[in-house]
Amino acid sequence: MTRRRDAVVVGAGPNGLAAAVTLARAGRSVLLLEGAATVGGGCRSAELTAPGFVHDVCSAIHPLAAGSPFFRGLPLARLGVELVHPGAPLAHPLDDGTAVMLERSVAATAAGLGPDADAYAGLMEPLVARADAVVAGVLAPPLRPPRHPAALLRVAPHALRSATGLARGRFAGARARALFAGMAAHSMIRLEDRPSAGVGLLLGLLGHAVGWPVVRGGSQRIADGLAAHLRDLGGEVVTGRPVSALGELPPARAVLLDVTPRQLLAMAGERMAPRARRRLARFRYGPGAFKLDWALDGPIPWRAPECARAATVHLGGTLEEIAASERDVLRGAHPARPYVLLAQQSVADPSRAPAGRHTAWAYCHVPGGSTADMTAAIEAQVERFAPGFRDRVIARSARGPAEMERRNPNHVGGDINGGMQDLRQTLARPVPRADPYATPLPGVYLCSSSTPPGGGVHGMCGYWAARSALRRELA
Repeated sequence: MTRRRDAVVVGAGPNGLAAAVTLARAGRSVLLLEGAATVGGGCRSAELTAPGFVHDVCSAIHPLAAGSPFFRGLPLARLGVELVHPGAPLAHPLDDGTAVMLERSVAATAAGLGPDADAYAGLMEPLVARADAVVAGVLAPPLRPPRHPAALLRVAPHALRSATGLARGRFAGARARALFAGMAAHSMIRLEDRPSAGVGLLLGLLGHAVGWPVVRGGSQRIADGLAAHLRDLGGEVVTGRPVSALGELPPARAVLLDVTPRQLLAMAGERMAPRARRRLARFRYGPGAFKLDWALDGPIPWRAPECARAATVHLGGTLEEIAASERDVLRGAHPARPYVLLAQQSVADPSRAPAGRHTAWAYCHVPGGSTADMTAAIEAQVERFAPGFRDRVIARSARGPAEMERRNPNHVGGDINGGMQDLRQTLARPVPRADPYATPLPGVYLCSSSTPPGGGVHGMCGYWAARSALRRELA
């Protein structure tokens, strides 16, 4: 007879792993099922281009992991997870041959912003002084009473604005505006829409408070470390076990699903009432991503040499250009000059490539489900700021939205955030509900990035979902 566990968790992405670990740390028996051959979800690494070159399949840079209350409560070193910091968190090159740098120090960053030095310092220093409280509040469910309300009240008036509104209202110069636009564009919404400013502020705050590190040896180490920790706590991990229906699951007091609403509806079938199905079916997915990985025979030849100090480089020029690129994507077009997020992990972690060689990773936003090949457009943006880049390419790997979804069903249409994160779906994710993790099905919970606080490798969606299940089902 099949043993009844306290909880079964489906999906071993960062949030599913975090949910399982949280339950096991509370003394509950946990079975974690993963459809793929390895754990990780959007936190995997592989030799995608050539032997000896280790690439991050999706997530690559980890400010959210460095600042997450969940990860900060784990013995990361013992789990084989080493966060490695580059010389600077971020570089943003411009067409004049210089680059705007996000440094760990607010003062050092401000010094590179010319007339906006005081405005930048005045914006960021109060947030950095309360970094732990601000980050914990932002990564909590929207309706949860904040532990540090004063800290959130300080950031909320800025965070709930649009990125263009904050940048133009706060900064007079192109350099500060460009730096902020590049960070805010991680939101994958229009920079004229709220709360795109909040994403820019959070990433800037994290850059100063905890940095933008890479994981030595690849992002897979995070997932492998969490799986090992779960086993140490008595949990079970079974890979190569896809689940297409809830009826396939072994008996448990609670079920936690690291899936998006689309997969939940398919797994629930007739068990979910029509009205509840209609509400979940209205959940909106965001733009997709087109991603490239390169094996390089040397470092990227940046025109602005300071770019070599950063593991993350934003390519897009001015605020106006980045905003136009993101507007194009949201109206279903493919920008000729896309905003590109580039990571050169081997700058901070030489183990990613053979001696003297380098890796690089980049993606741009595209309309959800796009079939366009953005290779030339992305490489043109790199070449724009690093002439001679193409001559360094030994091999490349390209993945469009369809391939990303095939390898990770949670990336619907190539959406790596688990759903649109505009204001409505930030405050009510996946649907308006007092407990956003509970589903209409008794004992069934969502723990994916389709729940608060949304996308990123922070584990907090899984952590809060597990806390909800412990309170409601497993007390």
